[in-house]
Amino acid sequence: MKNNLLLTITILLLLFSCNKKSNTESIYVKNTQELNQAISQATAGDEIVLANGVWQNVQLKFFGRGTKKKPITLRAETLGEVYIEGQSYLHLGGENLVVSGLYFRNGYTPSNGIIRYKIGADSVANHCRVTSCVIENFTQPNRSVNDQWIEFYGRHNQMDHCYIAGKSNDGTTLMVYHDGNENTNNHHQIVNNYFGPRPPKGGPRAETIRLGGSETQMTPGRVNISNNYFEACNGEVEIISDKTNYNSYKHNIFYKCEGSLVLRHGNYATVDGNIFIGGDESDFYGGIRLVNTGHWITNNYFYKIKGAEFRSPLAIMNGIPMTPLNRYKQVTDAVIAYNSWVDCKSPWQIGIGQNRESVNVLPASEIRSAPPIRTTMANNLIYNTKADEAPLVNHDDMDGILFKNNIIDNNGSEYTAFDVLQNKRIRMKQVNEWLYVPEDVQNEFLNEVYEGYDFGRIQQDLFGASRAEKSRVGAIKQLAAAEAFRIDKKQYGPQWFSPDKAVNGPNVLTASSAEGELANIIAQAHPGDIIELSDELYTIDSPLKIDKEISIRAAGENKVQLVFKGEENTPAFEMHPKGQLTLSSVKLSGNGKNYAFASLKDNMSSLYNLSVKNSEISDFDYVLKAYKYSFSEYISFKSTVIKNCHNGLELSAEDDDQGEYNAENMYIVDCEFEKVGQNVIDYYRGGYDESTVGGKLVIKGSTFTRSGGQEKSGVLINTYGIINVDISNNTFIDNPVELVARLWGAKNNTAVDNTIENSGRIISEHNLPLKLIY
Repeated sequence: MKNNLLLTITILLLLFSCNKKSNTESIYVKNTQELNQAISQATAGDEIVLANGVWQNVQLKFFGRGTKKKPITLRAETLGEVYIEGQSYLHLGGENLVVSGLYFRNGYTPSNGIIRYKIGADSVANHCRVTSCVIENFTQPNRSVNDQWIEFYGRHNQMDHCYIAGKSNDGTTLMVYHDGNENTNNHHQIVNNYFGPRPPKGGPRAETIRLGGSETQMTPGRVNISNNYFEACNGEVEIISDKTNYNSYKHNIFYKCEGSLVLRHGNYATVDGNIFIGGDESDFYGGIRLVNTGHWITNNYFYKIKGAEFRSPLAIMNGIPMTPLNRYKQVTDAVIAYNSWVDCKSPWQIGIGQNRESVNVLPASEIRSAPPIRTTMANNLIYNTKADEAPLVNHDDMDGILFKNNIIDNNGSEYTAFDVLQNKRIRMKQVNEWLYVPEDVQNEFLNEVYEGYDFGRIQQDLFGASRAEKSRVGAIKQLAAAEAFRIDKKQYGPQWFSPDKAVNGPNVLTASSAEGELANIIAQAHPGDIIELSDELYTIDSPLKIDKEISIRAAGENKVQLVFKGEENTPAFEMHPKGQLTLSSVKLSGNGKNYAFASLKDNMSSLYNLSVKNSEISDFDYVLKAYKYSFSEYISFKSTVIKNCHNGLELSAEDDDQGEYNAENMYIVDCEFEKVGQNVIDYYRGGYDESTVGGKLVIKGSTFTRSGGQEKSGVLINTYGIINVDISNNTFIDNPVELVARLWGAKNNTAVDNTIENSGRIISEHNLPLKLIY
């Protein structure tokens, strides 16, 4: 009887549970029509599942009202196997929405925002989350078109465990907007993301993250940007631009990024426990730059950060009295405490931007004459394995800074300038390639710390060791915690995605001079392959398309002759987005009306690179024609002869003086220029924006003869507006020009050990007149 009763109860419970509606209803969709219908009908707790595969031209507006316990979810059937391509975007509006597992690739947004926490003017998103998604190279076809990939609006929104990389067009990668009360005091969370490489853009408006604008500098943000990994974020001098108040930057890693975390217009930022890793291969790796008031910079670690001035490891700016909104406020009431700099170049630079000498060429609203005041620098550590001649560079007046208990070990070289650093010998342990930590013993002097006002808020060191009972100078208090620390890239970005691509060794391919064979092999080659030219003479009738990394070289010791017979104004080598050509040991000639190398005129969605070695180039209209919207990370000519050409290397951005230029680095080393009529080297940047610190031109060991005769400007080498110029150990003979070069003396422009005969002169103008871009 009891068994029958139990059986009856069990059957009734099963029937009841089967008839009861599940708390979560999964809606499987296979196309855009089904997706839009599912969104329109979704209620709290529903889950919309996108079928695996490629979704083309998905302009998705995801609106819904979930609850905290029952969000509406939009997810990939399988994480990372739903590919959003073509002209697509995802805009969110409403409350408590979750999106996960989407992969944006092979396309671009036709609207501002690939992912946007807002639909239209009246529907912002609140308490919404985007997680485990990838945006990779989803960039505009024309790099001059402005967009922001990720746009934050509303309040309490989150992006976490996403991978974002490859933006090459104009505009910030991730933008937090603060227009309207519904978007302020927003408490957004940007955490555990992997911000992968962003190539140099060549001008402003290429930050990886920007919070607000000049007009929001009095606006509270309270955004948390923590536990993210930034790798090679080289878009411009500002990786992060903080322009609102009370934001936090904690436990982020900046790995070999040629820019800085910049507290530009915002106030009261907390910058704690971040790691900045540089190296010897670049002088542009940056750290933290301070403007405005009330910042706390604590427990940060800097290794081999070698940027200067605006990219300094620690750059404390001068301000402008009565400054306009979009310029520089004086640094006040900042605390820089318990930080460590290891093998950094001139790690402390104070009064950056001081420019009183420019009072005659700039308006008063541009003169940065207000040094930092009411600021404390205490318990910081500088350690060098090689002596640094100038660990501290003072550009103005430091009387407004209180220095307490700051220690330097300058590899045995006493540093006494300014009397603000204590010289000590620190017993240091190298934990890994980039991490140096003081030993726990025999460094007792590190235990003597300054207890400043409100220093009790600094409760932990870089790796979480408590500072409550007993603290220590530098970012790291405890060796054991540092030894246990590992950078685990898997904690950043989606678990299903790896930013590390498989790298195979290059294939060596052989191309004969048979008609069309070289073009076919280039088209079929894989990125990184090497093509060897086996014959002595090649005739090229139409441009060779370079859209990948490729090397072309002579198979033997002698140079191979390439004769280009293409039409007027067409190039022998046509540089496409992502094209990277290394050309070696060739004699390349034209018909006097065509080009040796040229970018595309339009749709240069990403950069190209060009390297020419041990070659001869002759009889072209242009050696290189870089069109307005193209950009290159480097142009390099080494041990190469360039002769009998109407134009040389023409890299003038031709813009409206908005701070743009179209090559980040240009190298001319051990080359010969003979009978090049004009634009011998034309590398121009128009518009004055003092925080942009490029490009870079190096001309060394080269000879220029009988060139520039048709140059209307009278200048052989045009470097107008370029920040870093090195013209050294060159010879200039019989060039009918007024000037070899006009250098910008206020910037990093130098010319030394050059021989000049019957070729004009090199002059330097300290206050080069340039149009302000603001």
